Amino acid sequence: MIKKLLTILTIFLSLNCTSTLAKYGPDEEINIKVYEKISPAIVAIDAQLKDGLSAGTGCIVTPDGLILTGSHVVENHKSIDVTTHNGQTYKAQFVAQMGKNRDLALIKIEPKRPLKTVSFGDSENVKVGQRVLSIGNPFGFSNTLTQGIISRIDYVKNRFQTDAAINPGCSGGPLLNSDGEVIGISQSIYNPDQNISNIGIGFAIPSNDAVRFIATVDKRKIYPNKTK
Repeated sequence: MIKKLLTILTIFLSLNCTSTLAKYGPDEEINIKVYEKISPAIVAIDAQLKDGLSAGTGCIVTPDGLILTGSHVVENHKSIDVTTHNGQTYKAQFVAQMGKNRDLALIKIEPKRPLKTVSFGDSENVKVGQRVLSIGNPFGFSNTLTQGIISRIDYVKNRFQTDAAINPGCSGGPLLNSDGEVIGISQSIYNPDQNISNIGIGFAIPSNDAVRFIATVDKRKIYPNKTK
């Protein structure tokens, strides 16, 4: 009798698990997996500038709190606040800024315990039509996921064009491939309406530029770190 009940319970649990998995399609499962893997390594940035407040996004690149973001997010700052995915806020120090027209910067916080980090993919392998995901803090809505494709590669300006929704507050956030690797850093949108809304034309800096920049600053070479 007990053996029969155990058999019935095993079948029930098996069917229940199958039913749960069946709720999501293959594309949805990729989105969920990437988001759950990467979102703990993404932060919101609020920088007090001389002429007001600048909001953006950052990618944690080392467990001890080195963060990659857009230089225009923190340029000419008075103070920088960083909020992690669990709502904890830190004061950040400015570390370095990439050269002219590159729009990348590094800042540093001092966490009490090691942080989750992003991993980088090879942006040389990026193709037009490739599916991409973006995580950012548009208009203060933290850790927002959007999806799209690589719409164009601008070889002259060395940047990716994407239709994944990138809005004010997303600058410095990751553009991700389906494996959850950072292949670009969100930079800007085409803004005929002065940044009021996204119209499906956004731009990202290739990740290889970011990796080279980090290497010039952080001589420990403990990146890119695989998110666990």
